[in-house]
Amino acid sequence: MRKDDVFIAVEVSDAVASDPALGAKLDEVCPVGIFKGTDGGVDIVQENLDECVLCGLCYDAVPAGGVSVLKLYEDGVALR
Repeated sequence: MRKDDVFIAVEVSDAVASDPALGAKLDEVCPVGIFKGTDGGVDIVQENLDECVLCGLCYDAVPAGGVSVLKLYEDGVALR
């Protein structure tokens, strides 16, 4: 799943998007509320995307490749 705003795009792998435990973890660690844990996994909160502070906590919360934060102002360069 992917959502874009003006400056930031966030991608979540299918495995993470459908895992309620990982969704809850992303919801918990994100300081600006980009992720919303659900019973089915996780949703990306569109209106919060450009609030991303590039902290990387979402990367640490899920298995490698589970989340990508793309800087659209740098031609889609990934945070990591």
